[in-house]
Amino acid sequence: MILEEEIKQHLRDVRDFPQPGILFKDITPLLGHPAIRRKTVEAIALHFSQYSIQAIAAVEARGFIFGSLIAQELDIPFVPIRKAGKLPYKKIDQEYLLEYGTATIEMHEDAFAPGSRVLIHDDVLATGGTAVAAAQLVQQLAGIVVGHSFIINLSFLPGEQRLKNQFGLRPHYLVKY
Repeated sequence: MILEEEIKQHLRDVRDFPQPGILFKDITPLLGHPAIRRKTVEAIALHFSQYSIQAIAAVEARGFIFGSLIAQELDIPFVPIRKAGKLPYKKIDQEYLLEYGTATIEMHEDAFAPGSRVLIHDDVLATGGTAVAAAQLVQQLAGIVVGHSFIINLSFLPGEQRLKNQFGLRPHYLVKY
């Protein structure tokens, strides 16, 4: 609980972003505080340290920041999941619904070996659309999704239940709204 309160103190609400009616949870202030950022990374890495994770796949763009730090902390590969058209090599893609539209994400087809145990990380869990699409990408490459990691869970939206229902996994997060 102490860490949750520390993190909340370093988040910012941005109204009507990226469109009217959305209250965006901005992690940028958290990035400016090395001690809290480090505690955040260490807490997530500790939670997943016994999962025998072989790679972390993180979603562009904010998921990259902590995803790469967590991968570094666990000394495992980092796999970028990017918006359509951003990856330079052979890739697979997955379209999904956002709470305010649709999008497509991509991952390199050689991101990890078949059978690899993969943790998916993003900054915020909302409706679960991005997390589900990321997990589907991992599964397309015969990876095993061992968990979903987030800094923030917007529990008033269906993301947590959606991940439980679809993958049988309870997502891990540090902050709940």
